[in-house]
This record gives sequence, C-alpha cells and structure tokens, in this order.
Amino acid sequence: MNFYLGCAVWSYKDWVGNLYPPKSQPREFLNLYSHRFTTVEGNTTFYAIPSAETIKKWVEQTPPGFKFCPKLHRQITHQGFLTPHISKAIAFFTRISGLGDRLGTTFIQLPPSYSSEYLSDLTTFLTACSQSDLSLALEVRHLDWFKNDLGDCLNDLLNQLNIARVLLDTRPIYNCPNDPQIGSPRKKPQVPLQEIITGDTAFIRFISHPDRQYNQTYLEQWAAKLNYWFSQGKIVYFFVHCPQEARSPDTAKFFYSLFNNIDSAILPWNKIEPNPTQLNLF
Repeated sequence: MNFYLGCAVWSYKDWVGNLYPPKSQPREFLNLYSHRFTTVEGNTTFYAIPSAETIKKWVEQTPPGFKFCPKLHRQITHQGFLTPHISKAIAFFTRISGLGDRLGTTFIQLPPSYSSEYLSDLTTFLTACSQSDLSLALEVRHLDWFKNDLGDCLNDLLNQLNIARVLLDTRPIYNCPNDPQIGSPRKKPQVPLQEIITGDTAFIRFISHPDRQYNQTYLEQWAAKLNYWFSQGKIVYFFVHCPQEARSPDTAKFFYSLFNNIDSAILPWNKIEPNPTQLNLF
C-alpha cells in the first residue's frame, strides 16, 4: 500500500528519551526517525539547499522505502513572481534527485501574498516544473484560491500537470477553546479545508492540537477518507504537525492505530522491541 506517515522534522532534541532512546545524539536522529516512520517533510530545504554530500548522507542513514518530501527553497517561492526563478527551481530539483528512491513528493509552498492575480505566472512556472518528471505538490495560502471558480481553475491545472494539491487541515487548532499557537513565531494559516485530490497523490498536512481530544474526530474522518483513496490506488502522504512538536509522534501513531486493515509492519515503529505503544512522556 502506498501510504507514508510522518512528521515535519526528524531533528528534535526533546524526542530523546521518548521517541528516541535516552542519550541519543543528533547525528543519530535521522536514522532513528526513519526506523519509526516512513516519510518526513523536508522543511530544512526551505531554508537551505543541501549539498550533494549531505543528500548522500541522508540516503545512507535511511532504509529503502523511506521517503523525503523536500520543500522548495524560499528564495524561489517567496520572492513575488515565480517565473524568473524557473532555472533555480530546476537546479533545486536536480540537486534533490540525488535522493534517488528516497525522494518522495517535493512540495511548493506559496505565501499568503501570492493571490489569484498571479495565475498566469503560476501556470507557466508549474508547467516548467512538471517537466522535471518528479512528483510535485502545491500548497496555496491566499484565500482567493479557495473560492469556487478559482479553486476549480487551480484544480484543473494541477490535474492536467499531475501535481497534488496540498490539503492543509488546521481545524484542530482553530476549532478549540484555547489557542495552542500562542507564542509560536510561525502560526499556521486558517484556510478552508479542501478534500479533493489532484493528480495521483494525496498530500495531507494535519496541524494537530497538543490535546488529543481535539484531534480525534478529525483523525477518524481522515482515516475513512484515506481508506477510500487507498481503494482508488492513490499514493498518500500524511504529515502530523503540532505547535508543541513533542506531541506529534504520539498523534501520528494514534492515527495509524485507526487503520485496522493495514499490515502493522508498514509502520516500522511497530517492529521496535519493546513495542512502544505510547510515548513515555505521556
């Protein structure tokens, strides 16, 4: 089954003693993470393009079947028009192709300022990017893109190019009595959830609440939706975020427990002895 589950990062020191064994060192984090989950968002590539040597090390530290989903660098996506940066985007794709079979879907995140007035620019950019033959996904944040006509127009474009539309689910952190993002320097946008797949890949970013009770209903809904998409032969990436990142692994593992019809071996975490049914922290 083409189901990949993971978190936003692998290098998080507060996971030591819980997700990772006590006294684990930062140089071990990626290897340890990749033996618990099957994918990771490559947020690090948004801030710095890795060297070829770094990419080689990432491959060496992860098992076959593990997938990186790098985010396109911010100097390409957050500088206004996209078309002037097509050559930089192609160079980025060439660099991360060094991941080989560890490369999953690369995603392009646009800022809230990038509105529908840039549709022509976006069309030209994505058409050029799609020629890379990589699996791509697009995340939009301006509310224009969620209006019926414009949303349909964008979805049609993405279907034509076989590019996934990122499904950003922020309901748990906004439909709750408290704001778990207080003090966070990078708050997630409150955008409408669109549950439509474009292309052959579903790419979900689930922004969870630190308290499970505010996640459970939404996770159960996602489990039902994913089961349907599995039956259609879709590739599914599901990433769990949280304003308190220490909670993300536990939420991800709980989500996996909702799938009774999936072989437990698909989640490497289940092979670790003794089987960690819950993080020690909780």
